[in-house]
Amino acid sequence: MSIFDQHRFELLLPWQLRQTIATSPIAYVPLGTFEWHCEHLPIGLDALTAHGLCLRAAAKSGGVVLPALHYGTGGGHGDYPFTIMMPKPAEIEAQLAFTILKLKSFGFKKVIIFSGHFPDAQLDMIDRLATNHSDQDIKVSATAVNRIEGLYILPDHAGVFETTLLYAMHPNLIQIDRLPSLTIAPVTSDDWSETRHDPKHPVFGVFGPDPRSFDPSRAAPLLAAAVDWLAARVTCL
Repeated sequence: MSIFDQHRFELLLPWQLRQTIATSPIAYVPLGTFEWHCEHLPIGLDALTAHGLCLRAAAKSGGVVLPALHYGTGGGHGDYPFTIMMPKPAEIEAQLAFTILKLKSFGFKKVIIFSGHFPDAQLDMIDRLATNHSDQDIKVSATAVNRIEGLYILPDHAGVFETTLLYAMHPNLIQIDRLPSLTIAPVTSDDWSETRHDPKHPVFGVFGPDPRSFDPSRAAPLLAAAVDWLAARVTCL
């Protein structure tokens, strides 16, 4: 069992969960969605990123990480290819609320809801959960990848940031060569307009810096900074 597998809720035996609750009663709940991220990134990027960051933070702070929930809400682009986006948060919120109640009954004292999908509707939903379910017995914290402070690449959608961060954890899932070359299809750095909703655009669905300019050497430092921030936040909770 790898260092990260030791924190995966679904892989642990009952005695291991009891030991975790006794020593570091922390549960991470990562969220994502099934969503188009242009031709070079996987459909499950948001959940993969959230789950990966939570596992690495748990390795520092202790605790367990639940499997990522691949259903999100908000963003206004539910009709993109291969995208399964819940039109309203009610069903997701009900599932997460029940999960928090069960974790509390198991003896967990901290729950960290961490979303790799971060439109306003998703952020409002997780903030409500944190507010409504924190009490003297359990502290619920809600945050998201776009709320991480101090990163030297700003969050985006399928651009340099999301490409670089996922590359740090799953380099085999990044296929920049699926995009047309910059020589054939140049895009100016300030072209983040509505034209990127056009399926004929060379970086269709990318909102942020063109991912064809991403630098793999920046991936490891970006990941380390994100993990350190999340683990420190949990420790202070």
